[in-house]
Amino acid sequence: MSDAEWQNSAWSRRGFLVALTATASLPALAACASEEAQARAFPIERSEAEWRKRLTPAQFAVLRKQATERAFTSPLNDEKRKGTFVCAADGNPLFSSATKFESGTGWPSFWQPLKGAIGTSTDYKLGYPRTEVHCAQCGGHLGHVFNDGPRPTGKRYCMNGVAMLFRPA
Repeated sequence: MSDAEWQNSAWSRRGFLVALTATASLPALAACASEEAQARAFPIERSEAEWRKRLTPAQFAVLRKQATERAFTSPLNDEKRKGTFVCAADGNPLFSSATKFESGTGWPSFWQPLKGAIGTSTDYKLGYPRTEVHCAQCGGHLGHVFNDGPRPTGKRYCMNGVAMLFRPA
């Protein structure tokens, strides 16, 4: 390829350097995002060792380390009874069963949280901004919220089932 062809190609030197710089910055953005919620003060705070004692390994990975459970693995995805979904770390009521819907994603989904139950922060772990949802009491990572849900809110709170427990009415 001639120099003129290279400069006119989609991967010009400048474009290549911009892409390389952007890719190199992704880990830093992801670290900032995951630290955003953790840096806040929450009413319930515990050391990492205390959380490890209180939570199962899967709960700890999701709630404290922002992991994601595999789709279609949570029994809460199929929960149909009336009741309340609460934070597995501290029992904070998060979602009413009346707002749960079948999203087809493989994770329990809701169109609205209970008032004051959650907080949000920006997550760049996949290289683009997403809205992370965390428990307002302990800061535990619950999942993400998207703008493709049903009426009346148009929101889809896509939650990790392992981060919650169900309390029947």
